[in-house]
Amino acid sequence: MADKVKDTVSHAEMPYHVPAMLQECIDGLDIHPDGIYADVTFGGGGHSRAIVERLSESGHLYGFDQDMDAYANRIADDRFTFVHSNFRYLRNFMRYYGVEKLDGIMADLGVSFHHFDTAERGFSFRADAPLDMRMNRSGTLDARKVINDYTDEELIRVLKLYGDLRRPAPIVKAILAARSKGEINTTGQLLDILRPAINPRQEKKELAQVFQALRIEVNGEMQALGDFLEATTRVLRPGGRLVVLTYHSLEDRMVKNYLKTGNLNGELEKDFYGRPLTPWRLITRQPLSASAEEVDCNPRARSARLRVAEYCLMAETTDQNDNNGKKEK
Repeated sequence: MADKVKDTVSHAEMPYHVPAMLQECIDGLDIHPDGIYADVTFGGGGHSRAIVERLSESGHLYGFDQDMDAYANRIADDRFTFVHSNFRYLRNFMRYYGVEKLDGIMADLGVSFHHFDTAERGFSFRADAPLDMRMNRSGTLDARKVINDYTDEELIRVLKLYGDLRRPAPIVKAILAARSKGEINTTGQLLDILRPAINPRQEKKELAQVFQALRIEVNGEMQALGDFLEATTRVLRPGGRLVVLTYHSLEDRMVKNYLKTGNLNGELEKDFYGRPLTPWRLITRQPLSASAEEVDCNPRARSARLRVAEYCLMAETTDQNDNNGKKEK
């Protein structure tokens, strides 16, 4: 067992982000002191700091974040490099820095506290703010454009696919009626439009689903996740670990399928003898969840799901995956 991670979070402060399942993530990475690692969702740097603490002078960590707000949290250490980029470009930047192979990759796919708690970013419905939701502020698509410019078919697609809303039509109808009278520019305006169109008994849940759908569309999150996952097998050395924290069913399903089958379609290919062809050995057959104690201290960890896998040569994974515990349903 690795040394226990130090609790450096001060509840007297407003943290940029409190990393979920920190100890479990560090254990999952199985850090080698001289290894080269990437934390592709740097954020507040919680996971990154715990990784750097375990590296020797020869080890190194690359911390990726597309939001320059995270740059203020960079680690002043020769063993750390901040990369201002979306994690979908992981392979490109590893080439740029001359890194042939990584020993491990950490990805915390959740939205940081900072994004939710910084009202002017427009990620939360708790405060009136511009309809923005861009993680990369130089991006051209924001939530205002989605709400005002998308067709009814496009809005239904976004809300159904990314928000898992069973009845998006009444919501879209309300949006179309409101924007015909004038542009919708703020979260407050959007809330006034949404409330009559959603189930009052599930208001908070459905509002969260709408905002989640808009955020995913604005930031191209699912496309970026797919690009990132496909890059992992090209940058990890055999035996390298991939540790991924997910927070909603869409991203968790994509990660699960990729790790189980080696492709984004989730279609498991087999060799002539019927043995599965996948480059991953699953360390966690089923996702791990945060402990009750952690959820008490950090309620946002409640939805976190942790998956860990080891990259192997194809032939090495067959028997190990077949005999690595009970299969996930």
